[in-house]
Amino acid sequence: MPSRRDFLKTSAAVGGSVLVGAGAPGLLAAAAPAPARAPMRILVLGGTGFIGPHLVKHAVARGHKVTIFTRGRSDDSMLPAEVERLVGDRNGQLSALEGKKWDAVFDDSATNPDWVRQSAALLKGNVAQYSFTSSTGVYYPYLKKGLDESTPPLLEGDQKDGSAAFGTAKAQCEKIVLDTFGEGGIVVRPSYIAGPGDTTDRFPYWPVRLPRGGEVLVPGKREDTAQFIDVRDLAEFMVKLVEDKRSGPFNVAAPRDPITIRAFVEEAARALDAKVTFTQVDDYDFLTENKIFSMVPWVLPTGNNFGHTAISNARAKAAGLGFRPIATTVRDTLAWWPTLPEARRNAPRFALSAEQETTVLAAWRARKGS
Repeated sequence: MPSRRDFLKTSAAVGGSVLVGAGAPGLLAAAAPAPARAPMRILVLGGTGFIGPHLVKHAVARGHKVTIFTRGRSDDSMLPAEVERLVGDRNGQLSALEGKKWDAVFDDSATNPDWVRQSAALLKGNVAQYSFTSSTGVYYPYLKKGLDESTPPLLEGDQKDGSAAFGTAKAQCEKIVLDTFGEGGIVVRPSYIAGPGDTTDRFPYWPVRLPRGGEVLVPGKREDTAQFIDVRDLAEFMVKLVEDKRSGPFNVAAPRDPITIRAFVEEAARALDAKVTFTQVDDYDFLTENKIFSMVPWVLPTGNNFGHTAISNARAKAAGLGFRPIATTVRDTLAWWPTLPEARRNAPRFALSAEQETTVLAAWRARKGS
């Protein structure tokens, strides 16, 4: 596996951002944004996970006064010193929020409708806007392509299906927010979130795999679509929505225009100057037999996932969603990866290990008779 020095050298060579110190994993240097026209008092429920640090840092950089509410168990040293820290628990221990007022709240840590119900009830009248971080998972099952905000999310589903259980829980949370806050309610529905600070090993597979070079398995048909959103584009859009006093749901997915999985991996490889050859494994039955159902930002487009990576982002684009180049997301993820603990880097939960990829490619060649 490449060393930390190799990773940082590769990133620097291709123009990735510079890491802001070892004490701030997941946050990369960026140009300071212009100050907001009207600074706001902002509460973030959470703030130390994946989205939270990017959201908090951007809001502070815009000139907003930020308070976070957490259990106090996670390292928050990556956040600006001026951020106010409140300690409590979403599971009913909300006393630290009582008697305080904010202009807007970002609910960035809930899938449990009871948590949202409690915080929404407590903050109603003390907060003008409530922004809830949901997911495109509310549309599951994705039975058609181009799903947009006019499609009502499903509030009930098969709870034995993990995707349905997650989607319906998020949908119920959304309903609580919109019913409670009306025009002050905002819902963002991100696709797969990518970039520095990723708490999963889904998207990082590609920035780590491609520099190894050689034959690379590309799943699906060449025309299969791919979707994700850079965490920084998501965070900046979330702040923009409250600044602009928007309301309602917004699908947040990149890139700006539809892209295929083949185009994605080719662009990522160019960004990293990776010396690779691509083998397109385009037989869905073969992929299923080998238990390859997703390699984010691609998902096997069959059955309930037919339109999973073809969600409409038109409303968000109209509201000002910005898009970093794919190359930037890939490079910055590669630059960030070496800051993670060695144990995670040595045993990542990637869609394919090097050994599995070799085995599947050999089986594919045998299937094709070559």
